[in-house]
Amino acid sequence: MAKTTEMTMEELLAEAPVAGMAAGDVVEGTVIAAEKHEVWLDLGARGTGLVVGREIEHSQDIKPGDMISASVLDPEDDRGYVILSLKKVAKEKGWESLEERLNKGEVFSVSAFDANKGGLLIEVDGIRGFLPVSQLSAENYPRVSGADKDEILHRLNSLVGKSLEVRVLDLNRRDNKLILSEKAAKREDTESKVSKMKVADVVEGVATGVVDFGIFVNVNGVEGLVHISEIAWDRVDNPSSYVKVGDKVQAKIISIDRDKLSLSMKQLMPDPWIKDAAKYEVGDEVTGKITRITPFGAFVQVTSAIEALVHISELSDSHVEDPSTLVKLGETKKFRIIAIDPESHKLSLSLKSRKKAETAEK
Repeated sequence: MAKTTEMTMEELLAEAPVAGMAAGDVVEGTVIAAEKHEVWLDLGARGTGLVVGREIEHSQDIKPGDMISASVLDPEDDRGYVILSLKKVAKEKGWESLEERLNKGEVFSVSAFDANKGGLLIEVDGIRGFLPVSQLSAENYPRVSGADKDEILHRLNSLVGKSLEVRVLDLNRRDNKLILSEKAAKREDTESKVSKMKVADVVEGVATGVVDFGIFVNVNGVEGLVHISEIAWDRVDNPSSYVKVGDKVQAKIISIDRDKLSLSMKQLMPDPWIKDAAKYEVGDEVTGKITRITPFGAFVQVTSAIEALVHISELSDSHVEDPSTLVKLGETKKFRIIAIDPESHKLSLSLKSRKKAETAEK
């Protein structure tokens, strides 16, 4: 008797058992039909799967015959279909991809879809992320005088849609947290550029920000700061009267701190203090105007560039409790130079030695 090739239902189930499904399971299926708001999947022995509405991952180019993965939302609806989500699977794959990028330290391109006053909003592989202001490169950091939040937002909005090179700085899938950094993406390049620079080099850059305490300068991708005290030899009250954002700036490197430069504009100009001080020697008599009176003495304007100190001990041979008993603000007197220190820009005067000279002359 010939052996029958027909299999009973029990044998078929044993040959290809249908595993139970639960919400959250990931299954594979073949696309039967793909429309704008519906995707149908053949899940084999598990039945037919349906993806609808927002659960469709629009970024995927889905077509009939494709084998794709989906996440189970409902193992069986009232019509008998398995309700699926492509978005959830895509999100999980996105997290996996980002974790791999973090582990490798990979640099990749992104573009922000929006901005707020704290930074840029970005989506990577279906995951929403954030690029804080503090993690922008020197080129894109919004240097705004007075920390004007509206102006900062205006600057950040100009970066929306622009391609930025970033690295993953921090990631937490459980908390749905993704932090990106443009600064970290450029770290090696920045360090390489800084390694070729040295103190006393003269460099040229572009002013990226003018604030109350100085001028920020982008030197070939490296951030530099010209502190207000290094802008000019004269007293500087308003840095913006010297430089505007976008101006080219030439400066001297006076210190390097890892990936940042401290710059000086005034050190590329003749020092008027040195020029004026060269006219004098210790022992010379000078005339100056009292500009400040302090508990330890008085300051005297000798030239437009030189403000000298008369220490309290040089006001009189007698003990002086209060300098204002011997000198008045705004008055002009004759003094004798007792010390000149060009390196520290200090010129010391004496009133008592001048008085001794007057007495000797009489």
